[in-house]
Amino acid sequence: MDQKLYLSSPPHIRAEQSTEQIMRAVIYALLPACAVAVYFFGLPALRVLVLCTLACVLIEVLCQKLMGRPLTWRDGSAALTGILLALNLPPSSPWWLVLIGAVVAIAVAKQIFGGLGHNPFNPALVARVVLLISFPVQMTTWSAPSPWGSDFHTLTTATPLGEMQSAVMLTGELPAALQQNTLNYLLGNMGGSLGEVSALALLLGAGFLFWKRVITWHIPVSFLASVVVLAGFFWLLDPSRYPSPLFHLLTGGLMLGVFFMATDMVTSPVTPLGMVIFGVGCGLLTVLIRLFGGYPEGVSFAILLMNAATPLIDRYTRPRVFGTVTAKAKA
Repeated sequence: MDQKLYLSSPPHIRAEQSTEQIMRAVIYALLPACAVAVYFFGLPALRVLVLCTLACVLIEVLCQKLMGRPLTWRDGSAALTGILLALNLPPSSPWWLVLIGAVVAIAVAKQIFGGLGHNPFNPALVARVVLLISFPVQMTTWSAPSPWGSDFHTLTTATPLGEMQSAVMLTGELPAALQQNTLNYLLGNMGGSLGEVSALALLLGAGFLFWKRVITWHIPVSFLASVVVLAGFFWLLDPSRYPSPLFHLLTGGLMLGVFFMATDMVTSPVTPLGMVIFGVGCGLLTVLIRLFGGYPEGVSFAILLMNAATPLIDRYTRPRVFGTVTAKAKA
């Protein structure tokens, strides 16, 4: 006899999109950023993208076989994690660094917790932070952009955020030309991780996600707004020491984190108010870490810290259950 009635705990969300469709949409949205990364960094960037994606899929299959779970690699979640992890790596990343990151992202940050839907932290960000702490030299060696240049990997450069932090530490002031490269920051002509180099490409992908209704405005808008407000406050306080809000928006992994990682349905709050609180927390922490932390980039740390706070945010922002009587009504 077929089961006609399914019972499960709330919340009950009905959506026409399946997990596979959502994952596929996010992958499509990331294609412009992947294309720009390959354009500026050539075949090594493509190697990192392909190796990271394949490694994540294969490791997920291996973990599920060892744990006796159904194989779910066809839903696209492992491939998406691989692409996001690749976009968080330098284009010069050695193959062994990519493989270690894939193991951490899939086996440690995802499958140990039960697989898709059970992981409390974004797997790609967990892998990035573990690699950054464990292999700081490889994770902070940035290749200079050289479109399809065969010798690009022999040239290294600093990221705009790295230049900012170094200059402020050494001289107490920002470099004069640092905030005059807005067009390069927008298009992606700068050093950085694969997914940090083109704010325009990421914005195009974000527009696609909004059009497909994969993400809502709550986290991105509150995230960006809090960055603009706090960065603007420090900029107005001392523009010779603190960069403008536009610099913060266009450099580093902000756009990638705002639209593709902070909006992760599994690791972010479920209520609209909770999403806004989550976004504001991410934005404030990002600016504080960038300006006063030991690392020039704070997006990854900010999102992971707010991932840890998500259960608490959900608890205090959940709506009143229909039919219950409030304490005030009882009095």
